[in-house]
Amino acid sequence: MHGRGEEFRLVLIFDLDGVVYLGDTPIPGAVESLNALAAQGHSLYYLTNNSTRSRLTYVDKLTRMGLPTTAEQVMTSAFATGLYLKGLGAEGKSVFVVGEEGLREEMAAIGMRVLSLEDGSPADYVVAGLDRTFTYAKLQRAHHEITLNGATFVATNRDATYPMETGEIPGGGAIVAPIEYSTGVAGATVGKPEPGGWLGILKLSGAEPAETLMVGDRPETDIMGAKRIGLHTALVLTGVTQVSTIAALPEEQQPDHVLQNLTQLAALVERLSGGL
Repeated sequence: MHGRGEEFRLVLIFDLDGVVYLGDTPIPGAVESLNALAAQGHSLYYLTNNSTRSRLTYVDKLTRMGLPTTAEQVMTSAFATGLYLKGLGAEGKSVFVVGEEGLREEMAAIGMRVLSLEDGSPADYVVAGLDRTFTYAKLQRAHHEITLNGATFVATNRDATYPMETGEIPGGGAIVAPIEYSTGVAGATVGKPEPGGWLGILKLSGAEPAETLMVGDRPETDIMGAKRIGLHTALVLTGVTQVSTIAALPEEQQPDHVLQNLTQLAALVERLSGGL
């Protein structure tokens, strides 16, 4: 990625919720810190388990916050699920989505027929993610498609919670769990800590894992998944993790670095850049 004597630039991958912002509110110092790193020539990418928005919606949100972003810089669990299903040959097949508009958009974007709750056609796939309008009727339909019609069940992610300005709310895993419990069928998981999102970014950027830093707030997804494929890891304390809980984390979830917030990232990037 760089030759001898050249100043080295890192590939930086950021989780979004709890790292860059909470809800629609940027975390203090985050926008300024990321723009400064981009200005230095470091490559910025975003990897989120939140499946409620499409990539283009994230591009718009980040750009409006003051972080100019392209679709190529964003990898969501919804987009990754689309890539996963496309790899299974799901184009032209039907899918019942337990999730929000962004997830439905990504399923339609790969050529799947997205069934509404009112459309009684059988589904080839059931895909579940965070759904803030989750109802018993949706659970019953997902159960019916999986147990009676043999639909393949896919979970965009298994995050138990999702950080907001006012505190945590139930995450995508809280929607996946009742479907699995009622059907007895474990869904295939696409989002973090599974490697697909990171591997897609590495391929796009041309970077090696040792030249890449993952910055996240969730040890069991952001840190564990990134460590498994050899990335440097930094845990930021602006999201779901408290500093008092880090010592008790299992080894596979222990971050290489801990940051109070993203304003401390520049110093870490400088140290890493000088050591590679």
